[in-house]
Amino acid sequence: MRFASLALAAAILAAPAAQAQPSVPQSMGQVQLTFAPIVKRVAPAVVNVYARSIVRQQVNPIFSDPLFQQFFGRSPEFRQRVEQSLGSGVIVRADGVILTNNHVVEGGQDIVVALSDKREFKAKVLLADAKTDLAVLKIDTRGEKLPTLDFADSDRVQVGDLVLAIGDPFGVGQTVTMGIVSALARTQISASDYQFFIQTDAAINPGNSGGALVTMSGQLAGINTAIFSRTGQYAGIGFAIPANLARRVVEGSSSGGIKLAWIGADGQPVTVDIARATGLPRPEGVLLKSVYPGGPVANAGLKTGDVVIAVDGTEVDDMQGLNYRIATHKPGDVVKLHVAGGGQQRDVAVTLALPPENPPRQTAAVAGHNPLTGATVENLSPAVATDLQIGLMERGVVVVSVSDGSIAACQGFQPGDIIKSVNGTAIGSVGQLQGALGGAHWDMVIDRGGQRMTLSVSG
Repeated sequence: MRFASLALAAAILAAPAAQAQPSVPQSMGQVQLTFAPIVKRVAPAVVNVYARSIVRQQVNPIFSDPLFQQFFGRSPEFRQRVEQSLGSGVIVRADGVILTNNHVVEGGQDIVVALSDKREFKAKVLLADAKTDLAVLKIDTRGEKLPTLDFADSDRVQVGDLVLAIGDPFGVGQTVTMGIVSALARTQISASDYQFFIQTDAAINPGNSGGALVTMSGQLAGINTAIFSRTGQYAGIGFAIPANLARRVVEGSSSGGIKLAWIGADGQPVTVDIARATGLPRPEGVLLKSVYPGGPVANAGLKTGDVVIAVDGTEVDDMQGLNYRIATHKPGDVVKLHVAGGGQQRDVAVTLALPPENPPRQTAAVAGHNPLTGATVENLSPAVATDLQIGLMERGVVVVSVSDGSIAACQGFQPGDIIKSVNGTAIGSVGQLQGALGGAHWDMVIDRGGQRMTLSVSG
């Protein structure tokens, strides 16, 4: 019925404007309009991905209370349970290289890929990148060439284009749904600075993650990743990571890891008030709030208060969109920014680079008896700030992980917390932090998401 409706719509649009009565299909070909040839060609390149992981679960939270441990000497008790996640993937190289979502395989110790012909292969992870929520897998095909799906140029995808979503929703088996591209450049879907989604109304449900969003030319427009729903099920709003970013991740898997290009600035969307203050005719672009000295845009002459309107002729409206445009390039590439500032607009050539590790990267697990015991900390540099997606100009030592049931967890520390000072001493490195944690009393200043907090603890 849906295909017949499409044929009817096409016939109506093709009818002369003066014709008042509704048109009907004029041929059997119009009645039998179908996407079957596209599906037959591309579906064998879409696979199912199963990831099994063992999770430690705390038996009784009371055993983690430091006061309880002090009086009763009991350590936290844990038990293990097995979790299995189900998702989809896309074969992008004939020798068995598969693209999927990072959240499908994250933490998985045993990953299995099932092909459309029901054969199963154990897979190894070549690259798992939480920043982009993409992962690259490899299966041993023993020389067999597998069917693949070619990347489309996702910048050419337009709102209103017909697309197909192929995956394994709810584990029922490979399923194809049809819809249109509902919107482009959706950036407020997740916390990642590199999320820049294609929105579609093609039905996407749990299990579709990592599957293919396919154009009418049979190419990969994006990797189906997320849905917007109050029930956890399809509600007509799904999101896919564009193929141009996915291609960069696949390239990185064969070159020792993905190295996303860096622009060296933080910014915010231009509001009506900002547009009025900067002389822009309408709210557009990204206002640079901070520019890293010696970074790519600083070297190109840009400064705080400039507005980046477009990258290589494509408009950007927020920092996530700007970061996405940069991330689809390689370090060393030259991009053209259209910039407004100083009462005029101009084009600026910017040579992209990698974020510097200054101070040098140093990671340490905090031990001993102090409020941070059980936390892993790291020197904060532009490279680390980019990895953790925190403020570009932040300084100090950042918490990168916290062990369950540890003293640091009980004190409320979270990944992303920045230790600014201990007992009045500014903290600039992991070594300084470790030295300041000696003693029996700690007055700490912590930055969490731009908010300053204080913690006072006696040992």
